[in-house]
Formats: sequence, structure tokens, C-alpha cells
Amino acid sequence: MTTEAKAVINTADLKLDHWKQGEFYESADTSFGKLLGLAGLGISYNEVPSGKSSCPFHNHHVEDELFYVIAGTGEYRFGDARHAIEAGDTLGAPAGGPETAHQIINTGTATLVYLGISTMAKTEIVEYPDSGKFLAKTNRDNAETKRFRHIGRPEGDLDYWDGEPGA
Repeated sequence: MTTEAKAVINTADLKLDHWKQGEFYESADTSFGKLLGLAGLGISYNEVPSGKSSCPFHNHHVEDELFYVIAGTGEYRFGDARHAIEAGDTLGAPAGGPETAHQIINTGTATLVYLGISTMAKTEIVEYPDSGKFLAKTNRDNAETKRFRHIGRPEGDLDYWDGEPGA
């Protein structure tokens, strides 16, 4: 079933998914790039309560991200630095190593509202410097092809020839 793309979407009309993970992570959010017919650009709308973050500190090896703060105040953790943010601020998170790791934290008293815009790579590696994890994943448009997704840690590294017949 194919949904016809819209030319205009008002964020007030989006159906948000509210979730919570532990004490620090919580958001009401949704991704809506596909609703606009965008195949190579991801867009998310995020509402993060005071004292929370919507994701762990992480960096992308392939995808670039941009965030635009609509309302509220917070802190943008980027690499080794921390930056105060407020409505009207635009934040860049280019692809790279841990030096481009990023996280948005609501340090204010009101809900922090922002848009996240990203390139949509077919294959992506994401690192999580705080926990030492990595995510390897594929993003495929074809629903018949199972996508690949694996979260691990580098200490689980195998030899290239491990388990190969005749190796």
C-alpha cells in the first residue's frame, strides 16, 4: 500500500510516538520525511521534557545531521564541548568519528522542541562513545529485502576467516 506524498505538512498535525527509556531518555517524536515524498532526506519532529534527552551521545560515519531548535532551551553536547542552545539555533552534526559525536539535552524548564534533518544513507555505522557500542545497519526501501542491524562492541571482533569453510 503506497501513501501519496504531501507537499505540505503542519507539525501540529503529526501523530507523535511518546516513549521513555530509564531515567534520562524520553521524547514524543515522529519521522515524517517519507510523508513528504523524500527518499534521501530524513526529518524528525521531537519534543523532549525537561531534564531528558532523546538519544545517547553518538556519531554517524556516513550521515550528516542538522537540528533546528523551535522552542525551549538546552545543551548541545558536541565532541568534547557543550553549548547552550535556545529557540532559533541551528546545530550541525557532520559525519565523522567521535569528534563529531553529539547529543541534545533539555536543561531548561519547558519542553525542548526541535527538528532533526539528516541524509539517509543506505548503509550506516554509528558509534556510542559513552558506552563503547557501535551500530551497523542498512536502510533499504525494498520491504522484501531484510535489513541488517547489529549492535555490538569492538572487543567482540572476529578474525576475517573465522568460521569460513576451508579456511
